[in-house]
Amino acid sequence: MAFRIASSPFTHNRQTTRQIMIQVMLACLPGLMALTTFFGSGIIIQLVIACVTALVAEGVVLTLRRQPLASRLGDGSALLTALLLALSLPPLGPWWMMVLATAFAIVIAKQLYGGLGHNPFNPAMVGYVVLLISFPVQMTSWSPQQSLLLHPVSLTDSMALIFTGVTPDGLTLTQLRATVDGITQATPLDGFKTGLRTGAMTAFHHRWDWQASAGWTWANIGFLLGGLYLIWRRVISWHIPLSLLAAMLIGAGLGHWLAPVVSAPPLLHLFSGATMLGAFFIATDPVTAAATVRGRVIFGALTGLLVWLIRTWGGYPDGVAFAVLLANICVPLIDHYTQPRAYGHR
Repeated sequence: MAFRIASSPFTHNRQTTRQIMIQVMLACLPGLMALTTFFGSGIIIQLVIACVTALVAEGVVLTLRRQPLASRLGDGSALLTALLLALSLPPLGPWWMMVLATAFAIVIAKQLYGGLGHNPFNPAMVGYVVLLISFPVQMTSWSPQQSLLLHPVSLTDSMALIFTGVTPDGLTLTQLRATVDGITQATPLDGFKTGLRTGAMTAFHHRWDWQASAGWTWANIGFLLGGLYLIWRRVISWHIPLSLLAAMLIGAGLGHWLAPVVSAPPLLHLFSGATMLGAFFIATDPVTAAATVRGRVIFGALTGLLVWLIRTWGGYPDGVAFAVLLANICVPLIDHYTQPRAYGHR
């Protein structure tokens, strides 16, 4: 009689990697629709550029590594990385920035470590941070909401701005932004930091929630709805998003209570920038996040605390990408000290 010997793991998830990736991408749709509605169709163009770049870059590396193309490209992981980058980068940024970020994320941050399941850092956030450090002006030059522009940007204008830098009428992105005042043209988090440096905090506090943050608020609500759908479908667990948001809110609440001029209000942190995208779609990456239940709570709380600290005292208006990467570094240590005790082991 022959005995079959199988190696661990012995538990299996009924959902395949492809099915999980598709559900995560579908959950991004409400946030993507909100961003497109308020900031124009440039995001869709950037998404197409990112997807093509991701598939080409992954295909080239897989060919060089003599790996099967159909199964690896078909798992959807490269497309999800492209989607997260398209949601994070400025919608009217030059095309080559999206190509550079996506290629770096796929080739350096993912494939050089061995591919899906072996990368220690979130590939999308690595690509984002590379651009943020290399091109800080372009990366923080988000276009204002369409409703605030004197000349709304059409699909044709978006394509011309992304590929040539000017609209068919000869307007640059800087000229389009010049029609909006200095407070409403910035993102809410950027406006808060600018207000601190220029002494315009009083005007900012009266105007940020009505004029400059409607698009960001609805985008964060969209990503929140998508994240709740992922928890309901058990694609992700609630531990990381809840601990991340709780830690950020506690830090922001205490900071705003003790020093309201220096620390932004908790609601500004909650519904601005990449808060919900980071909490539900980026920090929950099963490859780069902590594996144990207690570890996920610690990982999420650490990420949320770092987001608040970087936004408050860091040099960049948003801190989700840096916070996630710094927390990724701590994952081996967190997993080591949060391993559940085996039954019968002292």
